[in-house]
Amino acid sequence: MTMTRYSRLENENGTALIIALMSMLLLTALSAAVVMVSNTEIKIAGNYNNAQETLYAADAAVERVVQDLLLIPRWNDILSGSVQSSLIDGSATVKKSVPGGGQILLCCATNSATAQLQAVTNNQNLWGADNPQWKLFAYAPLKDMLPNVTIDSPSYIAVWVADDPADADGNAAADANGTLTLHAEAFGPTGTHKVIEVTVARTSGTEIERGQIAQRGQEELNQRSRKAAVQTPGKSLGNMRMNTSSGNLVVQ
Repeated sequence: MTMTRYSRLENENGTALIIALMSMLLLTALSAAVVMVSNTEIKIAGNYNNAQETLYAADAAVERVVQDLLLIPRWNDILSGSVQSSLIDGSATVKKSVPGGGQILLCCATNSATAQLQAVTNNQNLWGADNPQWKLFAYAPLKDMLPNVTIDSPSYIAVWVADDPADADGNAAADANGTLTLHAEAFGPTGTHKVIEVTVARTSGTEIERGQIAQRGQEELNQRSRKAAVQTPGKSLGNMRMNTSSGNLVVQ
């Protein structure tokens, strides 16, 4: 009986099967981890892409509204709510569908986006009587922003306009300095939501300044400065000739 017991202990039959099963279990766990990491990375990349697309949508909404502001002579009509953008998606009192299957009510209710935005502004109360009073100005799917142009984006955009509180005129319903504040929101896929606030000002040439100079405009300014006539102060302008090497005008 003792030798039979020893022979059973020395029997290695089935060891290879156990090792193979353990190896398969280890490889299965590693494969599952790789798949999980890959799926996570894909979701991260997708969320980043959606966030960037939604941010660009909000910026595009600002650019579109700026073009509308150029065509409106009285900005006080905007602040009174009597004038809106041509980019309108039906009635603002009807809930709008946003990407991801949700809906949003933009105006004219206590739980609307306009009321929530105004509540936040009122709670902060940073400017007293000049506290901005937001008016819904433009709202529509991004794909409807340009006529006869296909925009491959499901984002929904909305822009509110208010008086610039820095004018300090004590009247948030009247524009005293030719400056407005824009609040643009964009709703994108997977629940992404981006907000941009900018200040725009009307210049004497009925143009809009946004605190930056476009590259093309800067190049034009550079060209004008290079071609400007140069003369000694206090002396009359003599004849001018073109310097063929530099392209500048030289006064003699």
